Amino acid sequence: MAAASSSTGPSRPDEAAVTPGALQYSLLLEHLVGEKRGPRQARALDPAALGGFPAPAKSPEQKMVERAMESCGFKAVLACVGGFVLGGAFGVFTAGIDTNVGFDPKDPYRTPTAKEVLKDMGQRGMSYAKNFAIVGAMFSCTECLVESYRGKSDWKNSVMSGCITGGAIGFRAGLKAGALGCGGFAAFSAVIDYYLR
Repeated sequence: MAAASSSTGPSRPDEAAVTPGALQYSLLLEHLVGEKRGPRQARALDPAALGGFPAPAKSPEQKMVERAMESCGFKAVLACVGGFVLGGAFGVFTAGIDTNVGFDPKDPYRTPTAKEVLKDMGQRGMSYAKNFAIVGAMFSCTECLVESYRGKSDWKNSVMSGCITGGAIGFRAGLKAGALGCGGFAAFSAVIDYYLR
């Protein structure tokens, strides 16, 4: 009886089979801190391998919608719309606290009418909205393209895309302005990315 039990069990500790819990834990660690870390690799991880419930298979329509929402074009449009709304609100707010809104330099003592003030607020809001929309779309699209090219999601993507965006915006005023725009926007992107992560 003792001989039979010794023949069925492992003869050495290193021959012992790895328990399923240890295997699941090592798989999870590999996707969190190992070489397979990142959003793409994490999506490829099967939940059933970790002991969870397997996810139902996605329909072709769901996959198509996911691909569309993860595309660089969709992200650029979303950032453009968000920048337009945020820039418009910021422009109207700054125009509301500016004492020179509706000011006529030809007649400085004349009090502006409400229509003139609202017109100036609308013009400033629209100007800010356009600028924020352009910058938001450029930065978002550039960051998505850089991330797709590098295949990684880290702080370097936002710094590179910030440099490209700032340089492209500043380059219209010359090479020096482009270099300053690149450095300034890259530093700003690094700070924002540091606090968001």
